[in-house]
Amino acid sequence: MDFTTLSHTVDEGVLTVTLDRPEQLNSFTTTMADELERTFRDANERDDVRGIIVTGAGRAFCAGMDLTAGGNVFGLDASLRPGFDDLADLDGESARAVRDTGGRVTLAIHDCRKPVVAAINGAAVGIGATMTLAMDARLASEKARIGFVFGRLGIVPEACSSFFLPRIVGLDKALDLILTADILDAHAALDVGLVRAVHAPEDLLAQARALIDTWTLGRSPVGVALARQLILRNAAASSPLEAHFADSLAMFWTSIGDGDEGVHAFLEKRSPNYGSRASEMPPFYDDWIARSSARRLSD
Repeated sequence: MDFTTLSHTVDEGVLTVTLDRPEQLNSFTTTMADELERTFRDANERDDVRGIIVTGAGRAFCAGMDLTAGGNVFGLDASLRPGFDDLADLDGESARAVRDTGGRVTLAIHDCRKPVVAAINGAAVGIGATMTLAMDARLASEKARIGFVFGRLGIVPEACSSFFLPRIVGLDKALDLILTADILDAHAALDVGLVRAVHAPEDLLAQARALIDTWTLGRSPVGVALARQLILRNAAASSPLEAHFADSLAMFWTSIGDGDEGVHAFLEKRSPNYGSRASEMPPFYDDWIARSSARRLSD
């Protein structure tokens, strides 16, 4: 795939994805949606990548949907009258015509086996804000401005933000952010719990890189991937027993893999030499992901 809205660089295992339409303030298009979805899906198979940073080119992170596109600017087939049955096959043609494009991106981020950090360097509104909610941390430049402005346009929160936002800031704050449609400066976003930290613009990417390094250097690639998915999926489990099933299988397979090396390294007072690859997950993994996704859809 030739990328036209993104640029990618890999430096010592960290993939930096830059939204790269600076003249349009990195506004979001259906092409950008396709390219972001592909980026995060492909990252699962890239053993040269241990973590991902997402930022914007120029003075904006992402100024929301490109409203200058012709027709339905959200890339939806306005001739259809869809219901839930039309979304049964997520990859089918009928679903593709009505699925929220931002949701395709955040689901790919949610499924990613690598930690993801948003380095919000400037304006992040609409999808520019909601796409970051599926990421594992949001760091903001002092120049960042973040807004969930759907109410100003007569539309609703998208990109699965009705799932992610209340889990980050709480239900009452999420409702307030959505219904007021205010744009927050970086420190207001920090106060409400939307971002983890605020940094000087020149320090933002270095701080994002430092966080990825803290999470991944000297760690088992499979262990990191499983830990991320266990937290994300079990946080929405219907009972602790459901979490116990997944924890048990993950613990079993890591204990006979990198966990065995980790124990020996600890006892021998040396650094571990982990040999796993996140592109090769334990045998139960795909079945677990499918089962947990199916349960969510049937609940």
